[in-house]
Amino acid sequence: MTPTRASVLFVCQKNGGKSQMAAGLMRDLAGDEVTVVSAGTTPGTDLNAQSVESLAELGIDLGDEHPKALTEQMVRDADVVVVLGQEARVDEVPGTRFETWVTDEPSERGIEGMERMRLVRDDIRARVADLHARL
Repeated sequence: MTPTRASVLFVCQKNGGKSQMAAGLMRDLAGDEVTVVSAGTTPGTDLNAQSVESLAELGIDLGDEHPKALTEQMVRDADVVVVLGQEARVDEVPGTRFETWVTDEPSERGIEGMERMRLVRDDIRARVADLHARL
């Protein structure tokens, strides 16, 4: 008997930064153990270049990822939906576990640029590792 793979959907507003980061980090950590999808409630047009660069520093390539619009089917197909930040709103589906991660925002402390993005990445990385351990 083959065990069922868990499915995780990471959502943020634009799907250009935090949700893409979380998805890339989970794919890197879990490999084929977890099906990973990311989407945005109002997706932008491009990935955040600093998000991509911060993952590249860890050897994680987002490949041909691009912002995608959240669909009801994505939510229904997920075992766990993780909403990153407070801007995105996702209607909950019975039987699906929902989590909201209010991540560190270094810019509130005057930290900008790549230093900011590394701190955001590391916060999300710790949360992804915790979620992976709980799946």
